[in-house]
Amino acid sequence: MRLLALDTATENCSAALLIGAELLEREFETARGHAEHLLPMIDALLAEAGVTLAALDAIAFGRGPGSFTGVRLAAGITQGLAFGAGLGVVAVSDLRALAQRAFGLEAGCERVLVCNDARMGEVYWAAYTRREGLAEPAGPEQVGSPATLPASVGAAGAGRGFAAYPQLAAHAGIEVPAGWERLLPRAREIALLAAPEVRLGRLLAPEEALPVYVRDRVAQPSST
Repeated sequence: MRLLALDTATENCSAALLIGAELLEREFETARGHAEHLLPMIDALLAEAGVTLAALDAIAFGRGPGSFTGVRLAAGITQGLAFGAGLGVVAVSDLRALAQRAFGLEAGCERVLVCNDARMGEVYWAAYTRREGLAEPAGPEQVGSPATLPASVGAAGAGRGFAAYPQLAAHAGIEVPAGWERLLPRAREIALLAAPEVRLGRLLAPEEALPVYVRDRVAQPSST
């Protein structure tokens, strides 16, 4: 399998290339300028692997939720690359990718509540369980005030929502392992989650590479 994955939904701009059992990756954390970094990352990965874009089997991307600009960027670049190379695409939830990263850090972890900072006084969150090594949704993705985070006793917490709102772990009755409050999604886990879809031929057409925002509001309403 030859699969390119990319993600710009958060501060972490990343790309990964899965070639058989080998996974190459690049990532760079930045508050802005993802477009300037992502395409050179992709070019570097293809050059390192000695393959062309047209030789790939598919492109996977982080479809959100996350930064509105970042999610649109990943979808747009995926569409353009896939159209040009005649490839199908796989859309992967950024919350699920973060859960997969958490499961990769702790073999004994079976349940994780992912909580990312959504700005505007809100958080994105979703619960996941481990099934055959992969993060599987245990409920829908949601967005709301930190107070809407459900009690999840027995689950581990992961994501920068816990850094933005330190009281959330106690509110949800969960433990956030050291450092997990700083975790962000990345292309590596997007590639791992997309690989089974590629093997099964469950690919989207390039024009179906669309962002998923979860939240429709893009600006804080005026108080006046």
